Amino acid sequence: MIRARSIEHTWRDASAEVRCLRGLDLELEAGEFCCLRGVSGSGKTTLLLALGGMLRPSGGTVQIGSEDLYSLSSGARARARAQQVGFVFQMFHLVPYLSARDNLLAVRSDLSRQEREARADELLESVGLQHRADHRPAALSAGERQRVAVCRALFNKPTLILADEPTGNLDPDSAEVVLDLLTQYTAGGGAVLMATHSQTPESRASRTLWLRDGTLHTS
Repeated sequence: MIRARSIEHTWRDASAEVRCLRGLDLELEAGEFCCLRGVSGSGKTTLLLALGGMLRPSGGTVQIGSEDLYSLSSGARARARAQQVGFVFQMFHLVPYLSARDNLLAVRSDLSRQEREARADELLESVGLQHRADHRPAALSAGERQRVAVCRALFNKPTLILADEPTGNLDPDSAEVVLDLLTQYTAGGGAVLMATHSQTPESRASRTLWLRDGTLHTS
């Protein structure tokens, strides 16, 4: 599903260098739900962005399926990312002036307009938000916004979802709904890598990895 080899990344500014990833290796298989834990600043978000083709690492390779993401042109990498990777963020990152439905329709897709509309309606109904489809994010609760964000991540039926603290701003009941959605996705053969500070998602995970000193550990 995804294979990363010897991932390195160093952040640089005018005064300092911070090497946050150090020769890191990772493999995720179809149907796997993996939790990624680590202290704030340990590099979890950096790793997710590198794995998803949004941040070129300083070194190493990332392969999703048969494609080496960083050997592709920027346009081809964007297409591969849109087709194969779904992102879910702690702060939702919905377009504020679009309705819930239009946030889904804004996803880059090869589907026809009619197919896109049917897919958006199907996803919103699956998470119990068909009656909120025309509401903008400001009119939705935090849990509802995150459900829309998960639907957006699922829109193109990706092989991989990368989730960065997706339950961090949610109450326990809303968090369980989001975890249910991600668990159902892995049951259908998708893979999830979820960065979290909470122990709660670990009950859903097939394994938990810790990011320490730029490398991954099993405990």
